[in-house]
Amino acid sequence: MSFLQRRAAPLLRPSTASLRCKRQTSSLAAALKEHAPIDVHPEVEEALAHGRPVVALETTIVTHGMPYPANLETARSVESNVRKAGAIPATIGLIEGRVKIGLEPHELERLADVRKNTSVVKLSRRDIGPAIALKRDGGTTCSATLIFSALAGIKVFSTGGLGGVHRGAESTMDISADLHELTRCPVGLVSAGVKSILDIGRTLEYLETLGVPVVSYGPTDDFPAFYSRRSGFKSPWRVEDPVSAARVLHTQKQIGMSNGALFAVPIPEEYEAVGQELQRAVEQAVLESEANGVSRRGKEATPWLLKRVGELTAGKSLASNIALIENTALVGGQIAVAYSQLAKERHTKPSHPHVVQSSPSPAADASSATTKVEELQPAKLVIVGSAAVDITARADPVPGATGSNNNLHTTAPGVVALTAGGVGRNVAEAAHRILTSYSKDHSSVTALVSPIGDDPFGQLLVSETKQVGLRTDGFINVSKARTAVCNMVLDSAGGLIGGVADMDVIRTLDAAKIIDVLEKHSPNLLAMDANMSHETLKSLVLYANKRNIRTFFEPTSVPKSTAIFPAVAAALNAASIEQAPVTFATPNVLELAHMYREACASPLELTAHRYWWQVIDEMGLGPEFRMELDQLARRSAFDGDDVRTGNLSFLVDNGIAQMAINLLPFFQHLVIKCGERGLIAAFRVSGEQAVSSAWATHSSNVFARQIVARSRSGRSVVVFKHFPAVQVAEDKIVNVTGAGDSLVGSMLATLTQNPTAFEEPEALDGLVAQAQLAAVYTLQSEHAVSPRLSTLADL
Repeated sequence: MSFLQRRAAPLLRPSTASLRCKRQTSSLAAALKEHAPIDVHPEVEEALAHGRPVVALETTIVTHGMPYPANLETARSVESNVRKAGAIPATIGLIEGRVKIGLEPHELERLADVRKNTSVVKLSRRDIGPAIALKRDGGTTCSATLIFSALAGIKVFSTGGLGGVHRGAESTMDISADLHELTRCPVGLVSAGVKSILDIGRTLEYLETLGVPVVSYGPTDDFPAFYSRRSGFKSPWRVEDPVSAARVLHTQKQIGMSNGALFAVPIPEEYEAVGQELQRAVEQAVLESEANGVSRRGKEATPWLLKRVGELTAGKSLASNIALIENTALVGGQIAVAYSQLAKERHTKPSHPHVVQSSPSPAADASSATTKVEELQPAKLVIVGSAAVDITARADPVPGATGSNNNLHTTAPGVVALTAGGVGRNVAEAAHRILTSYSKDHSSVTALVSPIGDDPFGQLLVSETKQVGLRTDGFINVSKARTAVCNMVLDSAGGLIGGVADMDVIRTLDAAKIIDVLEKHSPNLLAMDANMSHETLKSLVLYANKRNIRTFFEPTSVPKSTAIFPAVAAALNAASIEQAPVTFATPNVLELAHMYREACASPLELTAHRYWWQVIDEMGLGPEFRMELDQLARRSAFDGDDVRTGNLSFLVDNGIAQMAINLLPFFQHLVIKCGERGLIAAFRVSGEQAVSSAWATHSSNVFARQIVARSRSGRSVVVFKHFPAVQVAEDKIVNVTGAGDSLVGSMLATLTQNPTAFEEPEALDGLVAQAQLAAVYTLQSEHAVSPRLSTLADL
């Protein structure tokens, strides 16, 4: 045993209880049950709930590790690198005494601006309780970030450098809490080794004492020294790819080990050349800290040393520091993606109910039973999105009982229904029913592209889709995947008690496979729901824009509504003022607000792009538009002029109009679903189309609920129009889950037949009227899509 092991181990060795292979660990659910001050970002919460890859990121590097604004820019680029790898970033910090697992942009800015926020503290394990109790702001160290990562169930954490054994620890006993935390938290920590200001050799010895695996990530077993790819020490283990690293973590989970693992990723090779110079500066800074007493000030030492190294190297250390944290974020994202996939593959395959079908297998059904693909005409409308089996269990009322008997905690008599669903599938069925109501020749016009698993549920989806008459050649069979299933349990009054949604298969859908399908069809209109990955959506939007295919985006939910933004960002440089990156989008008011906030504040900085400014300038909206908007806001939200039932003031008071206008550079046409207050159509017509469009001869008319604003050049027309909702008696409403999908499907059907419907005022009125009627039909139906949509042409 080494000197350090003999001296430190008796004092800092984990207790017997903490070394047991299985120990009782706290969970996020248990903490929240105790009303713990923890907020999980909706995007992170959704990813964790569905087993998607998430990477934790610390904030001490933001609050105490770099100067402003480099710290904020680095934090944003690190989050971006995690996303590029296919994972969700969860930057962890403390805001006013509340733990934030995933930060909003303004929260990250608050922690980064240390000039204004001078009281922000550095949080290790010992500081968490006091800082929360005193409602402080704080940046989490590796130690605190590991704690909250483990609490949330995040398996990978990326950082710059791990804390460790300080130089002279044999007398000062100054050893970072980061090391001990790795024995408590089953999280893979991805770093560029340990900070080079520390005693690397003794840090590795102590990690060995604690039983923490140290794994070099790369072609050699050299343990990196933060600024340098080699420290002179070797790691006991080495992996060269994210899958192997993920296996280490997954194996430890399988056998119930409660410790984490350290993956040491060397700094990119192009920064190796300055590594020696930086290391000399490190040595000088360490000597100075020993002389001036800073080395004996505990947690103040590390920030001082890093700052001093930056001064001695004229900023070169900052560039290397940024490069290594960006690199570990990318690697961490890749490991998280691999872990997520590995966990799904190893998960015991659930049993499925027997579904009686005439076809032998889902694979065969999806290929041979697709109504003879070779005889079908290419589709004009392609819808890419989720197809799922919906299982709904509703309990019967209990005789003599009050209420809805929703807390029986046992089985109960009732009705179980098995139906085909999913946003993409519902939208496709609605569009297909409406198109074929006009002509049977339109039976092959609509194609649904969606992944299914090799299981009975996949077979059921194919069968149900065929039964509707919708073509099935767009189903993509994914080997070893589970078909999407949403299982809901309802009480006797129809209220949701709980359920499980297994929807991961849609995120496995490879863009290349979708594009292969698109190549066979060459559609005029491509619709996408937000269930796909960011990368898939980006590939589809770029593909469509290059081929002048109109795109239609259905946001699906608030957390998913911004999934299209990486695609928008990628398309901006090539976009023309006349044509936005995405042609149509249909958010509700909550999704619109979330999209607007993210467009303004996310790392993508969409509203800072020169294209956004060019389009806003081209629209040329002035005081007259605002005056007309104020007049419209005083109109009733319902048919008629009685404002006592509610007016349109929410358009101004809640900023709906402002948000819509600011998003028009990215989405040419917005149809905003406002619930009982109807629909808003906001769109722009630019260039030669603005001159020739029917809207060029129309004016604002508050009584017709429309504002038409033209630029001085006449080359831009902005239309903002309200459509009151169709009123439905409450006792006539049977099902609210599919109305929005039917509305979107109807719009797609109209746009397939008349691509310029928005540019013709009467055609727009017809498009909305039919879409609202389709939604009403489904509201009054027990089906996800009402069969009555097949009769719309008769009206």
